[in-house]
Amino acid sequence: MNTIDLIAKKRDGGTLTREEIEHWIGGTVGRTIPDYQSSALLMAIRLRGMTDEETADLTDAMAHSGSMFTPEELGGFTVDKHSTGGVGDTTTLVLIPLLAAAGLTVGKLSGRALGHTGGTIDKLESIPGFRTDLSRDRFLELVRETKLALADHTADMVPADRILYELRDVTATVDSLPLIVASIMSKKIAGGAQAIVIDVKTGAGAFLPKLEDSRRLAGSLVAIGSKLGRKMAALITDMSQPLGRMVGNALEVREAIDTLRGEGPEDLSGLCCELGAELLLFAGSRRDRDGAVDRLDRLLHDGSALAKFGELIAHQDGNPAVIDDPSLLPRAARKVEARAEQSGVVRALDALAIGRAANLLGAGRSTVEDAIDPAVGVELVRKVGDRVEDDELLAVLHVNDETHLDAACRMVESAYTIDPETTEVAPPEIIVDRIVGGS
Repeated sequence: MNTIDLIAKKRDGGTLTREEIEHWIGGTVGRTIPDYQSSALLMAIRLRGMTDEETADLTDAMAHSGSMFTPEELGGFTVDKHSTGGVGDTTTLVLIPLLAAAGLTVGKLSGRALGHTGGTIDKLESIPGFRTDLSRDRFLELVRETKLALADHTADMVPADRILYELRDVTATVDSLPLIVASIMSKKIAGGAQAIVIDVKTGAGAFLPKLEDSRRLAGSLVAIGSKLGRKMAALITDMSQPLGRMVGNALEVREAIDTLRGEGPEDLSGLCCELGAELLLFAGSRRDRDGAVDRLDRLLHDGSALAKFGELIAHQDGNPAVIDDPSLLPRAARKVEARAEQSGVVRALDALAIGRAANLLGAGRSTVEDAIDPAVGVELVRKVGDRVEDDELLAVLHVNDETHLDAACRMVESAYTIDPETTEVAPPEIIVDRIVGGS
């Protein structure tokens, strides 16, 4: 099979067969197809798009490009969750133990992240001793015996995604919808989950700020996952302002603990219950969504979900004492206050500006080589709809390195839009839309 012919076929708007896609992925991973030809094909896909059938075949070929977990290995009906990322996106830390407390089997592979703050793995590693580099055997052992494990992707899983993403990053093809979907879903398929819920963010702090783009992505993720035999749901959720009140790695762990104790922000706890309800319905644990949400909410308040988080920490060599004493988590040397310059009601809180401020403080990374400071970040005292008085506290910056402190302070202050004329502003609805599919 000639790769040049595949490039020309897609360049001219043709549809690639499964065999042609498998040839491309196999040659890319095996390095028999040079990067410049893969790059050319990526650009052709970016310009011409792919059908759902092509995207499903690409996703499946990528998932099978390395080692995989099967539902049989994991034992039982396994569930998973993915988020397209946001600012203060603490949902995984709350949702995974919450699902386990509800009796579901959760074997989640997650990752680190570029951008405003770290990924789920970075956040978990702010817990003293917590290990995310589990061997395949240890991961399977934990899932089968405790129904709960959360680890970093291994290097031999979905190598095609790693190679193709590096090429996409330097060829202006990152924004291709079928390539985004194949990247996300190939890792989910390789992880072995039978039911998956996707949290697709929309708004200023989201990967896709425009609602129409978020809807297209959510619809495609559900369609492709369903084609590949998974039960799928996607919730499109608001990220115009940060979710919860903490933005930073150890800060978000602390907020997750509060939420699992039933004392967290309503937007975070409510979203976690809504996301989890979709998986309870797929698993047959509940027949109606309202009943599923109520059950999860009870587990947040009766200590069950918090206990599961403690078990997760202990089983992965972390210090479970952080559950009762969050001061054991990394703490910044200094706290700097951002205050209101006038009285009024918070009309808007720019999630992107808050995320960039946290990144300046060291909570995130710009390149894969950057080190993350787990202690730093931004704590939001006021959010949309809150009344503030002149010089009242808006946010607290948790700071170690003060190199970019002034710029970060300006960003946080400018993120707030305070309306002196309005007496009431409704916070944004968290769930914008819901798309459900199945196999």
